[in-house]
Amino acid sequence: MTNHHKSVCIYLTIILIFGFAASESVGETADLIFLGGEIVTVDPSFSIARAFAVRRDRILIVGTDEDVLKTRGPNTKVVDLAGATVLPGLIDSHTHPTPASLIEFDHQVPAMETIADVLEYVKTRAKALGAGKWVVIRQVFITRLKEQRYPTKAELDRAAPGNPVVFATGPDASVNSLALKLSGIDRTYRIDGPGKIEREAATGEPTGILRNCTRLMKIEPAEREPNESEIERRLIELFRDYHSVGLTAVIDRDAKRADVDRYRRLHAAGAVQIRLGISVDVETQGSIESIRQEIRRIAADPLVQGDASLRIIGIKTFLDGGMLTGSAYMSAPWGVSKIYAIDDPEYRGELFIRHDRLVAIVRSAVEAGLQFTAHSVGDGAVSALLDAYAEVNQTIPIQKTRPCVTHSNFMSRELIDRAARLGVVVDIQPAWLYLDTKTLVAHFGVDRLRYFQPLKSLFEAKVIVGGGSDHMQKIGSLRSINPYNPFLGMWIAITRSARGYDGPLHPEQKCTREQAIKMYTINNAKLLFLEDRIGSIEAGKLADFAIIDRDILACNEDQIKEIQVKQVYLGGAPIFTRP
Repeated sequence: MTNHHKSVCIYLTIILIFGFAASESVGETADLIFLGGEIVTVDPSFSIARAFAVRRDRILIVGTDEDVLKTRGPNTKVVDLAGATVLPGLIDSHTHPTPASLIEFDHQVPAMETIADVLEYVKTRAKALGAGKWVVIRQVFITRLKEQRYPTKAELDRAAPGNPVVFATGPDASVNSLALKLSGIDRTYRIDGPGKIEREAATGEPTGILRNCTRLMKIEPAEREPNESEIERRLIELFRDYHSVGLTAVIDRDAKRADVDRYRRLHAAGAVQIRLGISVDVETQGSIESIRQEIRRIAADPLVQGDASLRIIGIKTFLDGGMLTGSAYMSAPWGVSKIYAIDDPEYRGELFIRHDRLVAIVRSAVEAGLQFTAHSVGDGAVSALLDAYAEVNQTIPIQKTRPCVTHSNFMSRELIDRAARLGVVVDIQPAWLYLDTKTLVAHFGVDRLRYFQPLKSLFEAKVIVGGGSDHMQKIGSLRSINPYNPFLGMWIAITRSARGYDGPLHPEQKCTREQAIKMYTINNAKLLFLEDRIGSIEAGKLADFAIIDRDILACNEDQIKEIQVKQVYLGGAPIFTRP
């Protein structure tokens, strides 16, 4: 048989198979029909339909009321949407569910908006815990405090003279004298590994500011640790709250081995009603061979071949510090700053992985078929990661693994174009623009923020941009650190408005409403490698969708952040109904 005849046979076989499937679906009866709504399908044409039908866990048909009603049977339930808007199930590209859910498992943590709030909490916790116990505050960022600075060592000393205190913002921290003493850090101490201990110029004594050195604190847990049943209970409570804002899928962007095993167990028991993608945390210290072995172990996990409910998509590392703490790795010096306690005019931030080591880790991930991503906030870190991707791509095509840049807050025209050429995807948190612009402008000025979260330019370059929250602490979509309400994220992307800042930040980078919706639907489905199954309302896809209380495409711009979810379905089953 010639190649031509083989091609003809294959073509006829495909027609017969798909023709039979299509003819069979014509006679299928819907379990659910939704009529008279505005169905924002987010299909390739971003078309708006009036109705759709669901059979079992799938979308059966999308179209007009008349077309959809043809699938009605004697047991079909018909729902009149009465003009309500329906979106595909929303997706968050960046969460930390376990630590976020546990932060208040035994006591509430108040909102802290000033240094006085921080010091009052330190006093309260020191009294509750008793003398000598460690008081640890996590992820209260200086950019969001009224004073826009760290609490000083002296302030922490006065608040809790008998307790070691750590004000930790990820790998960076401000600590008091007793915390330094108990950790053995004095004027003679030298770091083994990355990071910087800020010191008094005259004496060499530590100032209490630690950059990428929170790990050096010899913290002894002072509070009761949650047991496994408490961890599971809090996780389930958090996932239910995710439903209340329309989320049907999230990515855990830094899962530990215990987290993966817990997710596996909860899903097997049917205790969790949310789709989970997992980026497994990989430690980048130690020998390259040990890191490669860990990557191979992750790649061998059956969850790499998981279904749409639970799957490992790749690995996550940390390449630089943060913009919230003054340690993101920048292409140009940060500049001397009272806000960030920077006194070195040449300081550019912290880069944690040297180039040859990063290339080896990326290569191992690509060879294993895993998505690689790294926390990369500053433009210097984004450039370093793209350099590594480009080098690996010379010998192994990387695009199929959808290499990712996590955060990618500071960019440039060149970095955007490089990301597009390499097929790199981006995981961005719009809420950071809203919460931190006031401080960033005060430090950097407006001009240096020209390509801060350049969403419009990324879309125009056809870079896949996913919208996330980096949810770290607390249950509650607007009280959390950081807020995980996707409608707030969309509103920020559309308006580029910021708290306490007059006017939009670089309005030329505003998204359209369609683009903002795509960030939390089909684009994030692509980051999950599930765009053929979720992310839009199309025939054959899983029936994940949210019914909302107003027309997101036509309502007043400022109303977008006020949108309430009325009902959420996952795989055709209701998982949330607003009381």
